[in-house]
This record gives sequence, structure tokens and C-alpha cells, in this order.
Amino acid sequence: MKVTAKINNNASVEFSPEGKNALNVNISSEKFEIEIIQQHDNELLISRDGKKHIARLLAIDSENKTITIKIDGDRFEVKLTDEYDVLLQSLGMDAASTKKVNELKAPMPGVVVDIVVSVGDSVVKDDPLVVLEAMKMENMLKSPTDGVIKSVNINKGDTVEKNRVLVNFE
Repeated sequence: MKVTAKINNNASVEFSPEGKNALNVNISSEKFEIEIIQQHDNELLISRDGKKHIARLLAIDSENKTITIKIDGDRFEVKLTDEYDVLLQSLGMDAASTKKVNELKAPMPGVVVDIVVSVGDSVVKDDPLVVLEAMKMENMLKSPTDGVIKSVNINKGDTVEKNRVLVNFE
């Protein structure tokens, strides 16, 4: 399987396995082979044209298919794309084309115990927005997206039905 990577949002690189301990690499029509000499925990000792380098894995973001690595002291952000990502993108089903969430609805009937945000507040995904009490339990409703609060359609103490729009985003 061929994997494409974008390094630091710049260079585009193609990797294809050449065997158990080697990769064929193509950077802007420059082709070469990388040999994996030794692997230990989050470090690889690799060789290109006889010159050895240490590659250390710093972070993995599996949701966004991004890894952060350090090679000989230089830090790189690598965004990976495989043939399935390309297919999903061509069908309009990639993460970038998913519908933007513009509102937060009540997931159940309940009473508004607290409103944590105000109109104009900037929020990021999973920030707390509203505390809703249902069946004697308090439920923290969190932001489903990054955005700015456009309107708050409830007041503290309101009784709300399931699917009522509580908050709108710009």
C-alpha cells in the first residue's frame, strides 16, 4: 500500500514498503530508499545512502492521521494519507467536507441548571456549554465544534424538551 505524507504542510512525500526493513521514498521526483537498521521503543535508527539518522516519534494524533517526529534534532509534523483517504475525498466523504454543526440541541428533556457561555464567546470542541438536569442527574452538555456563540436560546431554570435548540454557533 502506498502512503502519501505532507511534511510541515509543505513537501509531499510518497512511501511504499520495500520489504520488512526498508521504504521507497519519493520527494518531488527524487527517489531513494530508507533502511530501518534498529528499532527501540519510539526511536528508529535509519540509513539513507550509508548515512545514519535517529528518528524519534514525539506524538501521534490518530484521529487526524498526524505524527510529530524528530530526525537528528529537526522537528517535523507529518500528515499521512492512504488510498482510502483519497477515495473518501473523491466521493465527498472526507472529514473536511462533513457538515458544520450550527447548533446544540437538548439530548433529553430536563431543566437548565447552569449556562456556562454567553453570546460572542469563542469555544472549542468539548468546551462545557450548558448543565442540564434530567432524572435527578446533572449532565454537562459540551460543544460539538469549534466556533463562536451566536445565541443562547434558554435561561437558567427553563424546562426544555428533547431536541430543543439550546445554543446556536456562528
